Amino acid sequence: MGWIRVLIIDEHDAVRQALEARLGSVEGVEVVGCTGCWQEGVLLAVEKVPDVVILETKRSDGQGMAALRRLKAECPGVQTIVLTSYPDPEERRQALEAGAARYLLKEIDSAYLVREIRSLRRPSAAI
Repeated sequence: MGWIRVLIIDEHDAVRQALEARLGSVEGVEVVGCTGCWQEGVLLAVEKVPDVVILETKRSDGQGMAALRRLKAECPGVQTIVLTSYPDPEERRQALEAGAARYLLKEIDSAYLVREIRSLRRPSAAI
């Protein structure tokens, strides 16, 4: 089935490091990048071409939705999971309209997060 390449963009150091550790220990998941800066995250996505980007949208700079839109414009084939601290129906609507594949709470357990990531696997190209 192959490895799923994941990029993490979250401005909170502790959350980002915990996600990287959680996902880095999962068979079949490769964390290809991890950053708190959304602009750097978009550049990493263009460079590394991950299968899935985990993106925090509730940012202190207020640029979470702009980050999502830019990410989808620069990397339209990349699946994006918005990971958020608390549910916000309007943000969820905007995120899904902007191209997010999932809108999940940060409090989900690792097994559920991995299932969601795996559900977004790109189909293999026909040989």
